[in-house]
Amino acid sequence: MRAINAMLSTMGAGAVSLVAATVAFAQDKQVGPEPGGWFFQEAATPVMTDLIWVHNMVQIIITAIVIFVVVLMGYICIRFRESKNPVPSKTSHNTLIEIIWTVVPVILLVIIAIPSMNLLYKQDRLPETEMTVKVVGNTWNWLYSYPDYENVEEWVSSPLDKTQAETVGQPYLLATDAPLVVPVGTKVKVLVTSVNNMHSWAMPSFGVKMDAVPGIINETWFEVYEEGTYYGQCSEICGINHYYMPIEVKVVSKAEFARFIAAGGEPADKFAALNIDDANGGAAIIAANE
Repeated sequence: MRAINAMLSTMGAGAVSLVAATVAFAQDKQVGPEPGGWFFQEAATPVMTDLIWVHNMVQIIITAIVIFVVVLMGYICIRFRESKNPVPSKTSHNTLIEIIWTVVPVILLVIIAIPSMNLLYKQDRLPETEMTVKVVGNTWNWLYSYPDYENVEEWVSSPLDKTQAETVGQPYLLATDAPLVVPVGTKVKVLVTSVNNMHSWAMPSFGVKMDAVPGIINETWFEVYEEGTYYGQCSEICGINHYYMPIEVKVVSKAEFARFIAAGGEPADKFAALNIDDANGGAAIIAANE
């Protein structure tokens, strides 16, 4: 409730409509951490697709090396054990073997280095983007704005408490009262900074983890393949409520985003009402269909 009240007092009635964005768009796809998950989240951007490919390629090489070394060590232990070799060999070196164990690792490192450097370059070098989003880390919430759209005011994105999350059917500690909304298939530049201590705007399915540093504006970008809801979290220990800084990104169609911007950040028309009930000392967000 404190997060909701803070948002209302800071942003006024105009920002209330942004809260309804949590439930304003279709919930046909949700990507985020899963209980028992052990691998990467589903790739939602070209960068994350390449990142998973590079990771898998390196894993294959590493696994092959480990298997080769283990098999070789086993062979040596059996073949050259004392009972079979009472007189040990006095061979000091073998030119061919030394060339092989020098050249092969160099080749493997080159095979790993080329796609890795290409990926780092792709992450670091911004393409020609189509829109810009500004992200500011606070203690402890996120402030979003669209520098390209003056009619949309900046807004605070705070986590839903457990009751609110259950009310709107969203995951606790991942869902927010005012998500970032972006269009699908659009190259988005993200400017990241902080007004106090360090944070990190991290979206695993986007392949994005950009530090928010006071006094510095860092840049990154993403282009999401499909519409849906994507979740991340602050990934830089920033204080007592570090865990309470989820990131929610709503990816909608370009037509839906155009309507969203034209309405000054208003939610979709079919969610016309936003009721905030504090009668029992709590807050519940209810979106009423037409």
